Formats: sequence, C-alpha cells, structure tokens
Amino acid sequence: MAGNLAETLIGAVVLVVAALFLAFAYSSSGARVIDGYELYAKFDRVDGLSPGNDVRLSGIKVGTIVEQSLEEDTFFAVIKMEIDPKIKLPEDSSAKITSEGLLGGNYLALEPGGADELLGPGDEITITQGSVDLLGLISQAVFSISGGKKSDGDS
Repeated sequence: MAGNLAETLIGAVVLVVAALFLAFAYSSSGARVIDGYELYAKFDRVDGLSPGNDVRLSGIKVGTIVEQSLEEDTFFAVIKMEIDPKIKLPEDSSAKITSEGLLGGNYLALEPGGADELLGPGDEITITQGSVDLLGLISQAVFSISGGKKSDGDS
C-alpha cells in the first residue's frame, strides 16, 4: 500500500512540473493573440501562411493572421489580420509574405508608408507582395543552367 502511495505522489509531482514547464514555454515564446483592429490584404499567393502566423513590423510582432479566404471573382487570397491598437499604420503601407529563413516558417511583414492618412479598422493594405516559390526558382535555375550548355556533338 505504501508503494502505491509513493508512486501516486511521484506521478503527481511529475505532472505539476510538466504543467509548469508548459506554462513557462508558452509565456516566453511570445505566442500571444493580439486583440486589436482588423486589416485586410490581398495576395496572388500565400503559400506557407496560415491563421495564427505573426504579423511583424521591423521584426517585432504587432499582430496575428486571423483568417484567410479566396476572393471568388479575382482568385486572390484575402488575409484578415488583427493589429495591435497602439500601432497606427499610414494608408500607403505595404505587406509582404516572407520567411524566417530557408527552413523557417512564413510571416507577414509590414512596411509603413509615409502618408498622413492612417489605416482604420476594416481597411485594406493595397500594396502587397505574395510569397516566393523557392522550389520553383531553384528548379528554374537548375534547368536553365543545364539547358544552356551544348554537348560536344552539337555545333
């Protein structure tokens, strides 16, 4: 009976330590949902971007991707994001989908413009750049290099 009690107490301690570790990891990861105003942006391609990804300004998280949908008449991808209410973006700001590195995840990078008018809740960022297809670029470079060489039998 004493062995069962000791095993139960050790199991409880392990569970408490695991819960504390998860709470610490979550709080230090910066994975928080920004509660702010909504902005929209349309892109030709949003490969690798999904709800929950960061929206960053100068490398600092200022928002979160909330939703993505397809505009049926133009076939553009529409991204809905929540931006921190302390961040006021000029109306000529731009949005670009970029990656954290070759193997990193994608995020939405904002570049503030210089206009006097500011974007408000529900406005659209009109200057956008979609994601880059790295595999397509690599294969295009490989095939263009191998396709440009002549063999010894060619004149």
